[in-house]
Amino acid sequence: MYIEIKLLTPQDSSDFADLIQIFALVFEQDDIAIPRKAYLTKLLHKPDFLVIVAKDEGKVIGGLTIHILHSYYAEKPVAYIYDVGVAPQYQRKGIGKMLISYLIDYCKQNNFEEAYVEAEYDDTHAINFYRQTPFSSELQAIHFTYSFDE
Repeated sequence: MYIEIKLLTPQDSSDFADLIQIFALVFEQDDIAIPRKAYLTKLLHKPDFLVIVAKDEGKVIGGLTIHILHSYYAEKPVAYIYDVGVAPQYQRKGIGKMLISYLIDYCKQNNFEEAYVEAEYDDTHAINFYRQTPFSSELQAIHFTYSFDE
């Protein structure tokens, strides 16, 4: 099995849609609607948003999304890993680690300060996964959300 790891471009909105379907499956969110192709293309044009996918024989099997944050404490940007997911039949084969490794290399080559990801306290699968990657530090925090939908 040869796995290709690829940074998506605006021309790859179909691959992005496939990744969102994997996220919906992995995160058990049946109510997720895939946005229109034009919207996904618009997101992929944004310089502060990245999508990295893993492909097996041209088919998207996993990936991650990154929001690039600009700090006033340092001149280097920070990569916030928003979602990471691999299709169930491809899990536990090192693909998630390949995605993180690709991101780390990308951040080093593009002069980032750091990358970070959050995992919910009760998501032991995610926590165990991240603990098997070459992270620098671990911090426990409480996350507060402000929702604006009525």
